[in-house]
Amino acid sequence: MKKVELLAPVGNYDAMKAAVLNGADAIYLGGKNFGARQYANNFGYEELQKAVDFCHIRGVKVYTTVNTLIANDEFYEFKKYINFLYNIDVDAVIIQDLGALKYIKEEYPDFEIHASTQMTIHNLEGVRLLEELGVKRVVLPREMSLEEIKYIKENSNMELEVFVHGALCICYSGQCLMSSLIGGRSGNRGRCAQPCRLPYKLIDLETREEIVNREGKYLLSPRDLNTIENLDKLIEIGIESLKIEGRMKRPEYVAVVVHAYKMAIEQYIKTGKINLERNIKKDLEKIFNRKFTKGYLFGESGQDLMSFEKPGNRGVELGKVVDVSRKNNRIKINTKKRDFLLFEVICSYTVSPFLKNPGQNSPKEIN
Repeated sequence: MKKVELLAPVGNYDAMKAAVLNGADAIYLGGKNFGARQYANNFGYEELQKAVDFCHIRGVKVYTTVNTLIANDEFYEFKKYINFLYNIDVDAVIIQDLGALKYIKEEYPDFEIHASTQMTIHNLEGVRLLEELGVKRVVLPREMSLEEIKYIKENSNMELEVFVHGALCICYSGQCLMSSLIGGRSGNRGRCAQPCRLPYKLIDLETREEIVNREGKYLLSPRDLNTIENLDKLIEIGIESLKIEGRMKRPEYVAVVVHAYKMAIEQYIKTGKINLERNIKKDLEKIFNRKFTKGYLFGESGQDLMSFEKPGNRGVELGKVVDVSRKNNRIKINTKKRDFLLFEVICSYTVSPFLKNPGQNSPKEIN
């Protein structure tokens, strides 16, 4: 069986160490410029060199994101940056801009190039075009199904990289203009304001009446992708790289997610199946989740993709509040799952603003 690469997100030096020490085969990171995550800490020149040295001595590859659109007046700085990356032995650059791709292939023909998901290559003809242009790998959009990816794999020689965990985009990977229109910050310049995570009202254009979604007001907020139990299907069709999203996440997140996916991959290689212990799956839920989905990749769409109630991390549901004592500032919770060992938990709380109406003790779901 061909070895599959586990690719980890790195937004700072501590996250880089967390990824490497928990089993990543490769990492992807950005410099201070030209990367699609400008609000991550990212890496200056000296820190980039240190990161490459740290990874290479441990047999881990380093891919650098240079995946924004490059303006004419930026091209001089862009050329200096590419020259620096080439000379510190970065293993590959991840590119969106076709002009940037042309320049690198002409000036550094042996520099490995990966086509960013923001290049939006979602069909076989696009992949074949990039093969002709000398691209080594394509990062496929998260909007593709397993069947579509399999078809490309069977009919091309291109290395394919697929997102397996992390945040989803409401539009085709990164091709969103809402951030620019609403917040004056371009996603294609690495400054996405995440307008999909805001509350919205849905208005009938004819009647001007609001159409209420009973499930919540975050109408454009997708869930988080989690395919850990289905990695076997991706490995079987020959995907070269399994990619975790999350360059804005904390080192603890990187450590937990990389460790879990590494265990799943190794289990499949050894036994031919994935049957993870419950605590591994629970760790993924605890570290960060907007509810999970298997995404378009495994046939989930529509409401199964969406996190209408809340745009951020949920934590893990403990249970329901069944009794409130205002006298002692205490609440009683019936826990929902045996993970917490006790079926009744007594804990302190502050009365206000926990209860809008202190006279009512109706059950409340809490996280």
